Amino acid sequence: MSHDLSKMAAPMLFQHSRGFVSLCYTSLRYRSKSTFPTPGPVRSKFLQYLCDRFYDIETIVDFGKRLRLWNAQRKNRYNIQAKNHFGENIAAAVFVLALKGSIRLRGKTEWEDQKGGLVFLQDKDTCLEGANLSGSIINYDGLDNLVNQRNLKQLDLSRCPYIDDWSLSRLHNFADTLQELSLAGCPQVTERGLACLHQLENLRFLDVSDLPSVRHKELVRILLEEMLPQCHIVGMNYPAGVDLPLDSNKQGGEIEEEHQGGAGIQKKREVSI
Repeated sequence: MSHDLSKMAAPMLFQHSRGFVSLCYTSLRYRSKSTFPTPGPVRSKFLQYLCDRFYDIETIVDFGKRLRLWNAQRKNRYNIQAKNHFGENIAAAVFVLALKGSIRLRGKTEWEDQKGGLVFLQDKDTCLEGANLSGSIINYDGLDNLVNQRNLKQLDLSRCPYIDDWSLSRLHNFADTLQELSLAGCPQVTERGLACLHQLENLRFLDVSDLPSVRHKELVRILLEEMLPQCHIVGMNYPAGVDLPLDSNKQGGEIEEEHQGGAGIQKKREVSI
């Protein structure tokens, strides 16, 4: 934990320190000779070295951010080659696995990842029913690889740093099939994006816990329950002392809650409809 905090604090520290060192160097160099003597060559060289060094470190940090963004954009490109060679369904499955996610194919209950191999490539008629992209770098553009999946029932986008309100506006493509959705821990999701979920009329389970950009969580939960009366919602609990409405969300069978901090949809039993 301390290591992570130090990594987060370093860029801010370098930014402020750079300005301080630069100010010290300039003030020592150009201040009035009648009041203060000009700094000696050793001190001037040392201050100049510190100033240049802070500039170099900030450049490296900025380059690292740009590199991560470029890598995310590259991996989220629509793979037209895979689509033309294998078909839309298999190309979507390959995309999920390439982002270190896991998939559930039609007619199967177990989830598969890269360790299980790509045996499904031999069956071009296979369909994707579940996609677990928890913690991946999928973004708005990356959803191009999934929007044509007309059999997708389970989608886990929890803890995805690039999933935002614009990304949620694209989920209407799964309005006829999507039953379970997890957005837990997505830092960029706000009330505007959650309002787009009203089109998911078949949704039976929704995890919206730990969304730091959502204000007035209790009111948002009420809004979600109004939009999706058939859906069981996890997260954004009512404050103490508020009477909970009657739970009519178990029309299609009970849903087992095994949620552990946005661990994903895989740990919940599939809804029987």
